[in-house]
Amino acid sequence: MNTHPSEALFSGEKLIPIIPSCEHFAGSEKLILKALQLQDSIGQIFDVTCDCEDGAAAGQEEEHAKMIVKILNSEVNKYGMAGARIHDYTHASWKKDVEILVQGLGNKLSYITIPKSTNAKQVKEMISYIQQIAQLHQIKREIPIHVLIETHGALEEINEIVKLPWIQVLDFGLMDFVSAHQGAIPASAMRSPQQFEHKLLIRAKSQVVAAALAHGIVPAHNVTLDLKNTDVTYADAYKARNEFGFLRMWSIYPTQIEAIVNAMKPNFDEVLDAAYILLEAQKVNWGPIQYKGELHDRATYRYFWTILQKAKVSNVSIPEDALKAFFN
Repeated sequence: MNTHPSEALFSGEKLIPIIPSCEHFAGSEKLILKALQLQDSIGQIFDVTCDCEDGAAAGQEEEHAKMIVKILNSEVNKYGMAGARIHDYTHASWKKDVEILVQGLGNKLSYITIPKSTNAKQVKEMISYIQQIAQLHQIKREIPIHVLIETHGALEEINEIVKLPWIQVLDFGLMDFVSAHQGAIPASAMRSPQQFEHKLLIRAKSQVVAAALAHGIVPAHNVTLDLKNTDVTYADAYKARNEFGFLRMWSIYPTQIEAIVNAMKPNFDEVLDAAYILLEAQKVNWGPIQYKGELHDRATYRYFWTILQKAKVSNVSIPEDALKAFFN
């Protein structure tokens, strides 16, 4: 019997989750419904983040969270690819958000995003509360947690944050991070090219990516402010992926989704190579092989297995024999 690459190549190692490279934010009922309909029309290539933090009107936080529960429990959430961002630690509604979302969606919510934490202690307390409410309602699964790194304190304690349980993604929040510098970083750094060139932002983004990847966590890049110019979105996503190592990026406008996915998805030729290299490697029980005149062994097989999985979640075509061997 052929050994599957996930068993043969990563024994005992925490794997970075293979999840869509785009996360689309939607705050209102109308926009959440539109985003879920987009999953059906353009493909299941992105997650939807239902936003309690910026989406809820003041005084209507509970109603907003209940609306999210209602929608995600309905037939419009066909693919179960939706999470929610709750209020931050200082807001009076964050615990109520957790109670409503976990009780109503604990078995299907893709993730819960925690914003604006200023230290690891806050993140730990919020995750512990999510776990407590999950246990109270007999939710057996681990609910993936996404943590926004957008304050001085969170960045300073990032190496403590990544050690906390249930964390799947670290998100970099550019606008709040720039604002936290109180004018020391210019507003022009909230967009390209400065967001990739300012020394403090290079440092911050690099720290987020390095800490995340070292602990089997997905690093996610901030939004592009230019809503309708897909070339700008594509360029930002491409740079974030290929120069900084981010594996995921936020979208805040529907046309940004495909631009992000296209910029971050694997190259088709590399996907083909990955498929045939892994098929040949499996035949020799993951020993060394030659492919196109080059030597490959377990070190490169690990890389190519990641490429193949990312191709799958990005709707990149994979040869049929590789699909049958590795994904059925």
